[in-house]
Amino acid sequence: MFKIGCHLSASSGYVHMLNEAISIGANTFQFFTRNPRGGKAKAIDEKDVEEFNKLAKENYFAQILAHAPYTLNACSETERTREFALEVFADDLKRLEYTPNNLYNFHPGSHVGQGSEKGIELIAETLNKVLFEDMTTTVLLETMAGKGSEVGRSFEEIRAIIDKVELNDKLGVCLDTCHVFDGGYDIVNDLDGVLDEFDSVIGLHRLKAIHLNDSLHGYESHKDRHAKIGEGHLGNDAIIRIINHPKLKHLPFFLETPNDVPGYGREIAFLKENYTE
Repeated sequence: MFKIGCHLSASSGYVHMLNEAISIGANTFQFFTRNPRGGKAKAIDEKDVEEFNKLAKENYFAQILAHAPYTLNACSETERTREFALEVFADDLKRLEYTPNNLYNFHPGSHVGQGSEKGIELIAETLNKVLFEDMTTTVLLETMAGKGSEVGRSFEEIRAIIDKVELNDKLGVCLDTCHVFDGGYDIVNDLDGVLDEFDSVIGLHRLKAIHLNDSLHGYESHKDRHAKIGEGHLGNDAIIRIINHPKLKHLPFFLETPNDVPGYGREIAFLKENYTE
């Protein structure tokens, strides 16, 4: 089964997102757990969540992906920002148990001049505080483009975080196609080589989701600017190879292209036409 979805607004609830996803041919979706630039989360509507869990099963939905807000920076140089990250992280993981066995993605953060080693240490410290033994959610570290002082710009940095986390069986990775290409991994001309490197450094068993985005600026640009499918430096041919690669095609793919919902529908239709079961 091709697991394909896009980013949807959570403001109207889980059932609304599920129905919106179905209307554009998706069988999963991604959403922000709260305002991406803020901190307060909307109260859980238990009836909505119960109905969603039922409908997701009936409609054979793949795992959904909750995305942490951009303001979550676990390796900030500012103590209050790190405290905020810890509070949001812990609250999100508690709330996600209402929709068990799904995925939670976060940007590792920016060390802001402290150095990547210190950043890695602080991120792992937060993960060691928020992960708990009986949680059902898998927490995903997202691959980053290497903009500014971002941590997670290389497979080695992500592996270093994982190695410092006690309950690292709760961790996985979300590979963003725009980010890794911008970061210097040539998934256009050497997809097999990049996946072999990922497997050698991190382990492909850790790869749990793909953010499927074209790249506006391109290889080694370190810019992190997404483009619509086929309108960037990856191009349609590379995107089609990615969704059909035997080491990737079983994973859920989430579009984060600069689109509205009908635009996502057109991209999903195109990807479905070019996906080989």
